[in-house]
Amino acid sequence: MVKAASSARLTVPWAEQLGARLPPLLVQAERVAATVMPGVHGRRRSGPGEAFWQFRPYVAGDQVNRIDWRQSGKSDRLFIRETEWESAQTVALWRAADAGMAWRSSRDLPEKGMRAELLLLALAALLLRGGERVRLFGLPRPYAGRGALPQIADGIAGIAPKPEDPRIARHARAVLFGDVWDPLEDTRRAIGRLAGQGVRGHLLQVIDPAEETLPYAGRVRFEGVSAGLDGALVPRVEAVRPIYAERVARHREGLAALAAAAGWTFASHRTDQPPEAALLALHQRLAPG
Repeated sequence: MVKAASSARLTVPWAEQLGARLPPLLVQAERVAATVMPGVHGRRRSGPGEAFWQFRPYVAGDQVNRIDWRQSGKSDRLFIRETEWESAQTVALWRAADAGMAWRSSRDLPEKGMRAELLLLALAALLLRGGERVRLFGLPRPYAGRGALPQIADGIAGIAPKPEDPRIARHARAVLFGDVWDPLEDTRRAIGRLAGQGVRGHLLQVIDPAEETLPYAGRVRFEGVSAGLDGALVPRVEAVRPIYAERVARHREGLAALAAAAGWTFASHRTDQPPEAALLALHQRLAPG
């Protein structure tokens, strides 16, 4: 994808930019997660495991060795000690950090990379609150507990440049954030490698609204912001807009199809839309069942 000549370029390393905005980004992520939290159902349920969940009255057919005699001794009834169902799996998160993600069409909009990082952190906050473990692609260990969000924020700069990590456990889930304008075959290979590891997940395309609507008019020169992309001078942008829209739609349909073929799901999010809707949809897709 090519951008208008006024597009922003990376002038300092990505990690330095991230470090400079981490505190407000973390606060914003917590705020977005808190907004979504009332509409999120709890993830706990009874089943095999070691973590205590609740006591319930004994009923005929329950195994006698499951009776909690200390709790039962407090009343004239027998109680079973139930443990939390170990549905809490690791969710691996990744976001693209190439030069194209540092672009925005207007100063009134966030860069695509900033929105991707906000959604990643807000999703991590929701998952941690729900008892899930969260890891970042390329980092050695998962995080757990509500207090782990600052550590995850600090670790964002160390995320692998590509969505590859052989250490992600089988049956784990993954969420990938990026504009995904790469050739479809590149994305197919990336998701295919993860699916081959037994990892299922979700692909979220984060784009600027101008990338979807091409709102420019007249003679415009577009410049590539990523290596290997040449610029192009378009005499009348409005003349190519229908063709452009058709190609964007075709690319998005291809992304949805390749995700479905691997057992994944796909959605698209524009930076002029509120992040809460995308976050809630993501969390629901990751919910058990």
